[in-house]
Amino acid sequence: MTRVLVTGAGGYIGTVLTPMLLDAGYDVRAVDRFFFGRDLLAPHPNLEVVVEDSRRLAQEHFEDVGAVIDLAAISNDPSGELFREATLEINHESRVRSARLAKAAGAHRYVLPSSCSVYGFQEEGVIADETAPPNPLTTYAIANERAERGVLALADDAFCVVVLRQATVFGLSPRMRFDLAINGMTYGAWKTGQLPLMRDGTQWRPMIHVRDTARAQIFVLQAALQQVNGGIFNVGSQAETWQIGPLGELVAASVPRDAEIEWYGDPDERSYRVSFDRIEALGYRTEWTAADGVAEICEALQAGTVDRTPQTITLDWYTDLVRWHRLVREVEMYGGIVEI
Repeated sequence: MTRVLVTGAGGYIGTVLTPMLLDAGYDVRAVDRFFFGRDLLAPHPNLEVVVEDSRRLAQEHFEDVGAVIDLAAISNDPSGELFREATLEINHESRVRSARLAKAAGAHRYVLPSSCSVYGFQEEGVIADETAPPNPLTTYAIANERAERGVLALADDAFCVVVLRQATVFGLSPRMRFDLAINGMTYGAWKTGQLPLMRDGTQWRPMIHVRDTARAQIFVLQAALQQVNGGIFNVGSQAETWQIGPLGELVAASVPRDAEIEWYGDPDERSYRVSFDRIEALGYRTEWTAADGVAEICEALQAGTVDRTPQTITLDWYTDLVRWHRLVREVEMYGGIVEI
């Protein structure tokens, strides 16, 4: 399993995972549309970059691939609702299709990074393990849950399929996102002293650092077949499972200035606590805390190596790209604008 194909390699998790795979000695075939820039993956002798849409992958893309980590997705709830059909195509249908192509090409392992959001709303006091019935509330979560069922059906003795239900991710990445809970809170508190929180702060959410979820993906690549094949694993930790209100207070206390919480919106109905016993029983543990993530983001902001731009807000960037595409098509002639 020397070559790993990573879809979504130019995304928030992919730009962290890909260098980690290379450092671990793997060859990587990095597949992405690269909506957020083609310069986010540093050149490497064992890195092959393929610019392609996951919905258009062909058998040839999976040749000589030992494993697939299928990250390509419309990556949050607001984008999922605006681009509903595309989300169902990319997050569900294209992933199942990629798993089938990988299996037909002779790949031995397929990893689907899904989301704990498939649990949706859980009753007070419930800590859901992987046997709990999913309750997806959004298009994003529905597509993930359908993809899980589709790829798990392909598992057999020669094709190991693993589903990772990731907690809400945070932390620094080359394809930075400030539309994720801890990251957005940190930027608001650092920049303005106002920390935006969706009401009412009692909702539970498990959190995981982007490097820890990348570590989990490599962990299941290397785990014994009988331990993970056909399995679903929640990825996160009880220590980093937070109610949003106390989490906001931690962020406000961790930034290098006075900051206060600013409530907005209607109460968020998504609330869930999950068990991480299954993956921890195999020896996996997270290493990064929420406070660590806040500290590294503040350090990068102070150094000027990262900032909040339209590209760091997924929905804003997608809608900008769609608008620019329409404008260019309206004025383009003979393959150009001014110069033809």
